[in-house]
Amino acid sequence: MALTDPIADMLTVLRNASSTKKETAELKNSVLSENIVKILRREGFIANYKLMKDNKQGVLRVYLKYLKNGTPAILGLKRISRPGLRTYKKADELPKVYGGLGVAIISTSQGLLTDTEARDRKVGGEVICYAW
Repeated sequence: MALTDPIADMLTVLRNASSTKKETAELKNSVLSENIVKILRREGFIANYKLMKDNKQGVLRVYLKYLKNGTPAILGLKRISRPGLRTYKKADELPKVYGGLGVAIISTSQGLLTDTEARDRKVGGEVICYAW
């Protein structure tokens, strides 16, 4: 069955694995999903990731991160721009997630950036998702 929104599926897999306290989550690989996972790692939401080869597109194995008291580092992931309703923002209109405690992932002409990076570079784009 074809997925109409693979990014939403990826975020749901991460959200569910994190809430059930699994150590890893496996995602279908794509350039966009790999770049989103890179940003989540850089921002401290996941511990690491690894690209696993198979005969198809590959699988991203994401190692989830938990705090010392057992709470997941990913408290929430929300898809903003979706196939039925694209959401674009200018550089001065970019959202702050939870007053700056979270991160918005923006697809810009310079690649995928966080909201603070896009604000610093003064570029807008499509708001992919929020993570907190």
